[in-house]
Amino acid sequence: MGSAFIIMQIGNGDLDKVCETAFVPALKACGLDAKRVDKHNEGGLLKSEIIRFIESSEIIVADLTNERPNCYLEVGYAMGVDKFRNLILTAREDHMPDYPDRKPGRPKVHFDLSGYDILFWKLDDLDAFRIELEKKIRRRQAILAPPISEASTPWESEWLNERSEEAKKGFVEYGKKGFMELKVLLTRSKLDVGQRELLDAASKSVIRTFGWPIGVVMTKPEYRPSPTAEGIVAKIMPDDGFAYDYWSLRRNGDFYLLRDLFEDTKRPEQDLLFINTRIVQVTEAFLYCGRLYSQLGLPPTQPFEVAIRHGGLRGRTLAWVALWGPDLEDDYSTSEDESSVTLVTSQSEIEGRLVELVKAICAPLFTLFNFFVVRDEVYTEKVNNFVAGRAT
Repeated sequence: MGSAFIIMQIGNGDLDKVCETAFVPALKACGLDAKRVDKHNEGGLLKSEIIRFIESSEIIVADLTNERPNCYLEVGYAMGVDKFRNLILTAREDHMPDYPDRKPGRPKVHFDLSGYDILFWKLDDLDAFRIELEKKIRRRQAILAPPISEASTPWESEWLNERSEEAKKGFVEYGKKGFMELKVLLTRSKLDVGQRELLDAASKSVIRTFGWPIGVVMTKPEYRPSPTAEGIVAKIMPDDGFAYDYWSLRRNGDFYLLRDLFEDTKRPEQDLLFINTRIVQVTEAFLYCGRLYSQLGLPPTQPFEVAIRHGGLRGRTLAWVALWGPDLEDDYSTSEDESSVTLVTSQSEIEGRLVELVKAICAPLFTLFNFFVVRDEVYTEKVNNFVAGRAT
């Protein structure tokens, strides 16, 4: 089911009735899950919640009744992030620009929106309004592309396939087992960045808080990134076999990384998966994406799709790194070999919802280990510590 966002005055009885009688039923009839920020926020800052709803919704119904400043602000934001085609404007019928006998000072649709197509309603005839609203939503759906969160994404592109095959050859050569794979694709307009600029952005995006950084840029000739026709690529395979790291950044902004698991360099003989380390490295992955696209000049609200896959899990057991947590009393092992999660996010969402994003990746991974659950306060602590420069 797709999602829809309702922008309206909160706490007005008449508008609540319009919402329950017309907005929600019309959206539901069109296969959309209707959200209101006062009823469906997840405890985050309202500003970031509203931004998330606007950016991720297939249809946005915005009611302009009573000239609420926040409603106009949210409509303006939707237009600013290119969601105007997803926007349907409504208002009470006495807000029409040419409404007869309007008394001075009474609310109306503001001049800057009065020329747009607006669907007006009467409180005593909401059934007719609901029918017309449903028709308008269906017409809009017919001309819109699939929403970003549900659109098919070319994960099987030639570039990604080539990067993956090349990375796996080195991985097998070094006898590695467990891996973390990170794929990031821009879901709207692509960038066009030269190789030198890519290298500069990648160098400035490295986070050196924990161990071997994601997307590390080394200066030794045999390990430093190389230019290719499509971007830059780094292959890091030290002679001692201690670590394996392959990453590539495309001129259009797409990114690929395959690296071995820190656990296999720390205690390779024990087949462990460290709870803390997974939380920390997934946190680092999101922060790295945020830094990288900031350096490349991507607008903060522009979405990109992230896929994080952990592999080589079969036969491993969950554990806390020494001194980081209590010993686990039960056997938390798995017979599954991979966990993969794909989601859509943006720089602004990473800033506002980092803990939730990390949990969205890690919780399905930990579930494979005999339904192991990490408490929310642990996610919050580990993520915030990493952001503060402490990998604990």
